[in-house]
Amino acid sequence: MSERHTTSGPLTGISRSAGRALRMEESIQSEITAISPFVDELMLFVRQCQCDPRSEMDIEISLREALANAVIHGNHEDPNKHVYVSCLCVPYEEISFVVRDEGKGFDSAEIPNPTAAERLEATHGRGVHLMKALMDEVRFEQGGTVVRMRKKFAMDDQRAVHLKRTQ
Repeated sequence: MSERHTTSGPLTGISRSAGRALRMEESIQSEITAISPFVDELMLFVRQCQCDPRSEMDIEISLREALANAVIHGNHEDPNKHVYVSCLCVPYEEISFVVRDEGKGFDSAEIPNPTAAERLEATHGRGVHLMKALMDEVRFEQGGTVVRMRKKFAMDDQRAVHLKRTQ
């Protein structure tokens, strides 16, 4: 990420990429209290992307989980560290996110299955499972310090008409 913006208010790192894609890059301090206001602002950006409204809740939950994992498990709530978020949106088509922390990473293959009988009553450990269930693609990279998520928007008649007009 070439530009980094620390946010405590409205998102400022929004730009248009080539064509009709929208890009956003921001960072937050590794504090639990920074997550909700940031996600609230980020969801306004998601709505600007002409996201399928049926996908908004899936995106919001996945973002909250990815940010919580980065703040708590990655950066260990160290306020001197940041979580970096970039988003690329192609209106009416898809949106993707990259969440990067400054931690030591983890092996995603070692995450226990939260639906296993011995884990059903666990009070934590469902975030990655939720992200994978709600998004179309979730990948962990750079030793687990980076998570990439992507959601394709459902095509309905209105979106199909808009896409034909813009092509």
